[in-house]
Amino acid sequence: MTNDTDFEIFLAAFPGLEPVLAEEVRLKGFKRPKAVPGGVVTRGGWPEVWRANLWLRGAGSVLARIASFRVVHLAQLDDLAHRVDWAAVLRRDVAFRVEASCAGSRLYHSGAVAQRIATAIRDKLGAPEAPDAPVVVMARVEKDVCTLSIDTSGEPLHKRGFKEAVNAAPLRETMAALFLRQCGYDGTEPLVDPMCGSGTFVIEAAEIAARLNPGRGRGFAFEHLATFDAEAWARMRAVVRAGATGVVCHGRDRDAGAVAMSIANAERAGVAGLTEFRQGVISELTPPDGPPGLVMVNPPFGARLGASAQLVPLYRAMGQVLRERFVGWRVGLVAQEAKLAQVTGLPFLTPGPPVPHGGLRVTLWRTGVLR
Repeated sequence: MTNDTDFEIFLAAFPGLEPVLAEEVRLKGFKRPKAVPGGVVTRGGWPEVWRANLWLRGAGSVLARIASFRVVHLAQLDDLAHRVDWAAVLRRDVAFRVEASCAGSRLYHSGAVAQRIATAIRDKLGAPEAPDAPVVVMARVEKDVCTLSIDTSGEPLHKRGFKEAVNAAPLRETMAALFLRQCGYDGTEPLVDPMCGSGTFVIEAAEIAARLNPGRGRGFAFEHLATFDAEAWARMRAVVRAGATGVVCHGRDRDAGAVAMSIANAERAGVAGLTEFRQGVISELTPPDGPPGLVMVNPPFGARLGASAQLVPLYRAMGQVLRERFVGWRVGLVAQEAKLAQVTGLPFLTPGPPVPHGGLRVTLWRTGVLR
């Protein structure tokens, strides 16, 4: 596979948010993105793989699909895996590991599948196999079709490389980005998070306003592949786009430690000048000076941080403050229980599907402009 080769690229998404990621992928100029269960598929070459890792805010990982074939027994898998041109993608001097999964197929033992593919790679390439290898070959056998992919991201893409400090029940940056997109946030308006925790929504919104690439501060697994072009990658990373000016994203939290955490995280991300954090309780919340924008909040969940009934006064007070003081603003609220969202009294639109989050399922509740 050369850098000009066109192949399928799979972009992982949270179940339920695939269409939201597909819209981001389309707007970033990738070819014919299509939402599928668990993510989005598009097509391109290795430069598109690099761009996807660097640019996309909502993708959890980027997989390059390098081969696909029908297989019904292990001897056939041996033969077909040996026919893959591993040297065109992997390097002889870089360790790899194989992860396999099987569903609805005559090959059902994922360990045996992984072992046969690893043997083929060692035979053809001579690369070492290691449990902590920087390169992961992923094999998915579904309905007797084996799809081989390379995880080009390495660490999950929500790890931007800036947020060292986190609080309890943190929201992943990728999920925050997709929720912001669902609320219509494009970086041209202010944002307020009245319970900012470690600052995820505020920092993500400020980066959108500044048009900073989410992957600018970290490394990727594709840098260890035979297809990697260091000079082309350096040129791609060096492109800086002019961001919005005058947009400030505001965070509030009753906990002084959370505020300090958010300030430190914003400084590491390079958006300290576009963010403002202060300690304060929800009853003291007022809109910042200037035009209205978006209130985005991820309040405590009953199942994780406290009993649901004990949270009703907090949600009720938050709803009252937003209804009375934030006329002209929109609201996005992440909640695990519908009754907690509804006790706010906010005029929510029909919510989307629940999304997995840390062993729970959460829903984004959105309003139109408050009147």
